[in-house]
Amino acid sequence: MLGTGTRTARKPVDDWLIGTPVATTAFMTTPGHEAWHPDPEFYYRPGGGPLLDTGPYCLSVLVHLLGPVAEVTGAAATPRAERVIGSGPRAGQRFPVEVATHVTGVLEHAGGALSTLVTSFDAHAARLPRIEVHGTAGSLSVPDPNGFDGPVELYAAGRWQPLPVSVGHPGAGRGTGLADLADALATGRPHLASAELAEHVQDAARPAGASPSRRTSSRSARPPGAPPAPTGRRRRSVPGRAAGRRSGLRCARHGSGRRP
Repeated sequence: MLGTGTRTARKPVDDWLIGTPVATTAFMTTPGHEAWHPDPEFYYRPGGGPLLDTGPYCLSVLVHLLGPVAEVTGAAATPRAERVIGSGPRAGQRFPVEVATHVTGVLEHAGGALSTLVTSFDAHAARLPRIEVHGTAGSLSVPDPNGFDGPVELYAAGRWQPLPVSVGHPGAGRGTGLADLADALATGRPHLASAELAEHVQDAARPAGASPSRRTSSRSARPPGAPPAPTGRRRRSVPGRAAGRRSGLRCARHGSGRRP
């Protein structure tokens, strides 16, 4: 979220280059980590699974782009009861799967935009986009949230066009959050990867895989530069192993998020 990819993608949303955001899609799919990890069981125990492993990357970006999540509807599946370790000294050993390994969620943001999130340990291969944001006037292609950079493309006037890097930390890495926190303390601004944001992301993730319908309950300060506040209607929950829920969490916005 602190690299040039996500931060550059935020600017065209704030500048209304795609109009009012209507919908977002986000995908994080793999065949599972047992093929390469010598001790992969923790990925498949309570507290693991694709939603809590890679889902927070996507969710952090979605909240950064569109604002806090108010309600989540989800469905989850566990197609295989066992997995086989594929590397290391324990290769060939079987172990049980204790969590859902394919989770699909629909998130309604407080402003009304809808995000569809798919996280999976059951996709052998995929050509899915990482994140796309669709608005009333255009679309936006956002790079892999598990990285720090990547191309950002805007679809407007009938064609895709790459956007130059405009904000973010060039060459960002795992320690960038600490550097941003230090700079925020020194300058008196909110830091971007706050504890409130982390709490909100975790609160939004939990229901998609396991809980009944509910609102989020947490509060979170959002990164500076509020995105537009789209209008919309609440959608009904859809059938599935995990029903939708409203989130009791709320994220504070910096700015009104309204058109001037």
